[in-house]
Amino acid sequence: MTADSMENVELFSSEGKGRGLKAVKEFCAGDVIFAEPAYAAVVFDSLTAHVCHNCFKRQEKLQRCGQCKFAHYCDRTCQKDAWTNHKNECSSIKKNGKIPNENIRLAARIMWRIEREGTGLTEGCLVSIDDLQNHVDNFGEEEKKELMADVQTFTDFWPPSSQQFGMQYISHIFGVINCNGFTLSDQRGLQAVGVGIFPNLCLVNHDCWPNCTVIVNNGNHEAVKSMFHTQMRIELRSLGKVDKGEELSVSYVDFLNLREERKQQLKRQYYFDCTCEHCTKGLKEDLMLGVKEESKVPCNVPLTKLPSSQGVAKEVIQFSKETMEKISKARSEGAYHEVVKLCRECLKKQEPVLADTNIYMLKILSLTSEVLSYLQNFEEAAEYARRMVEGYLKLYHSNNAQLGMAVMRAGVTHWHAGLIEVGHSMICKAYAILLVTHGPTHPITKDLEAMRVQTEMELRMFKENEFVYHKMREAALKNQPMHIMPEPRNNSISSSIFHKKQ
Repeated sequence: MTADSMENVELFSSEGKGRGLKAVKEFCAGDVIFAEPAYAAVVFDSLTAHVCHNCFKRQEKLQRCGQCKFAHYCDRTCQKDAWTNHKNECSSIKKNGKIPNENIRLAARIMWRIEREGTGLTEGCLVSIDDLQNHVDNFGEEEKKELMADVQTFTDFWPPSSQQFGMQYISHIFGVINCNGFTLSDQRGLQAVGVGIFPNLCLVNHDCWPNCTVIVNNGNHEAVKSMFHTQMRIELRSLGKVDKGEELSVSYVDFLNLREERKQQLKRQYYFDCTCEHCTKGLKEDLMLGVKEESKVPCNVPLTKLPSSQGVAKEVIQFSKETMEKISKARSEGAYHEVVKLCRECLKKQEPVLADTNIYMLKILSLTSEVLSYLQNFEEAAEYARRMVEGYLKLYHSNNAQLGMAVMRAGVTHWHAGLIEVGHSMICKAYAILLVTHGPTHPITKDLEAMRVQTEMELRMFKENEFVYHKMREAALKNQPMHIMPEPRNNSISSSIFHKKQ
């Protein structure tokens, strides 16, 4: 990180939240407030052979470290850049003959860096690793047992020739990882691939309706490469106008949950009670639990004997929760036709009762659209995607990254369905959002720009002659279809900004 990147922010004591960061000048939507390389980062255990251990890009073919046979890299440049962080790890893996899990590997990388540089402030950092919150005192009995197990495994892996640390300090490092480990994504932001520690990011407090967002930039353009070589970094970007002196905030959890669920998750994972305006006042809660007017609920819906629409809604919501558990099991088994069947049955119960912004209906609409797209049933998938997007637009912040990604997928689904007008409109909408949240040089934004240009050209052709357009489109699809999405597995980016040990 360049020194001037931190001149945009100032460390201060945030009332009721401890330390925080505030802007020292005004920012506009999409501005990069600061960028930060990882203090230490590792690839998830399940992806060590598929993701570069230096830049965290997912690649089909990677070069393996010739010594430990564990670490994988894009090329010799990435391997050379990574050697400082991998050198001790490489030696320990060879000596131990086994590879510890991601939590142990990350703790070891942090401590090897401390061994090299000391515990003080590193260049560009406003806080040291020692001063980060660990919340070990807030751990429950089960968490303490897991902590002790990690500490023991770490001491078995840690070489006797390296600097030795006390049990209390090792516990501190694991506590820091537990509540401050940031989830890393691949180069297009579509899959969680690792976890890292970013000290400055740890100072940015939570708000369910934040003024900033965080994205991973894997060194995808020349300006980044010259500054960070091929290493990955995070960027804190403003979602709208941020005034001078205003506290910077990000959302640690997905907003598209009821406030009690958000508060419980924040308490369980980050050990604080959320007092943001949306939680205090329950803003948008009425939309998330919306039901149709009682007069519009058909009296012949065989769901309950209760006369009120609220009573019916409770049963439908409970049915939805039970169905989502069945869907999760079917997805894990790859039974996608069963997933579609369950979704259709659930929507049949929901549609007469729940409003189009009810989060339980939106979750089913999202699942249905995703799986139908994978099964190439694009016309039906597009209709569900359209309804999902209409609901999302009423709930999410207008520049929310998850909203942008959802609109993008819906736009591509409409394109595959031959609905070029709606598809182009959605792709343009998604592009406008991701320009703010990801910036113009991020790979996913570049992909969207290419889609926008293509669909704009097709839309002109469609308006000139629909018959010719559909014939040309049919021929083009046989050769090179527009990318839609991978197999719908549970491997997407976590809804939490920070990574919690599973």
